[in-house]
Amino acid sequence: MGMSVGGGSGVKAEPNVVPMIDVMLVLLIIFMVVTPAITSGFTAVAPEGINLKAHPEEDLDQVLGIDASGKYYMNKKPMDLFTEPGADEAEKLGNILRAIYDKRTVDKILYIKAHKELEYGKILDAMDIAAKAGVRVVGAVSDQRPGTTSTVEGDNPQDARK
Repeated sequence: MGMSVGGGSGVKAEPNVVPMIDVMLVLLIIFMVVTPAITSGFTAVAPEGINLKAHPEEDLDQVLGIDASGKYYMNKKPMDLFTEPGADEAEKLGNILRAIYDKRTVDKILYIKAHKELEYGKILDAMDIAAKAGVRVVGAVSDQRPGTTSTVEGDNPQDARK
């Protein structure tokens, strides 16, 4: 800001933007800190493949996540939020899935999204627990290999627009 030198004693009607810039910088810093916390929860790198059909997650879809250490997540939330401590992971998972799928009469589908480095036995254990809890169909979620597109007609979002 500059000072005017001279004899003019008129009232100036210029907005002072310095406080507004200070507020904007504080908000920027807050959002930079909060955004990673919001997106945290379940982190796993899904296996990659080709010729994959896009499947957007819907509100009613139940997604079981398994991270690299083998910890279970239900719809991107840790299972500890749903159950009381003390039970083992398999028992907690069975109770949660039973509570969800006992209420459903149709669409007893569970999607499993597991880290690509996880040993397959852990995924099979989760599928076994899910089958005992009332899940009828298990779908595995994977990502399209970077730089590739599906060669099957109708699988790509661009094909659907035609």
